[in-house]
Amino acid sequence: MIVHHILQTKANKGIFTISADRPITVAAQTLHENRIGALVVTGEAGSIIGILSERDIVRGMALQGQSCSMWKVSDLMTAHVLVCDPHDTLDDLMSVMSKHHIRHLPVVENNKLIGMVTIRDVVKAKLEEASQEVDHLRDYVMTGG
Repeated sequence: MIVHHILQTKANKGIFTISADRPITVAAQTLHENRIGALVVTGEAGSIIGILSERDIVRGMALQGQSCSMWKVSDLMTAHVLVCDPHDTLDDLMSVMSKHHIRHLPVVENNKLIGMVTIRDVVKAKLEEASQEVDHLRDYVMTGG
């Protein structure tokens, strides 16, 4: 399975973005209201300049306490954003997510943000693949090959 197929099956197909100059409290509220774990931080013309996850906010609170509520998204975001391509495979995604300890990968095609893939999406797709393989093997055994 490839990223393109994962994006087609997602229940929440929205792409949630925020600008770097927004207050961190607005970002936290957006995460909560949309029941998502990360926001893509965009600059002029929609370019990706960062990503802000729940973990980033928790880390800021742990290091700075409540004073981080006065900060901007740019103060806590991760500036080096790893992205994936619609033609990347599940194995590609699992490798990147595991190696870099991340749970969210923006999907970019022709320098344009087209979606977000999460570790939950990857696990769900991998389970579907495994189930289909079991079904095919069962059919093969039952029909005698």
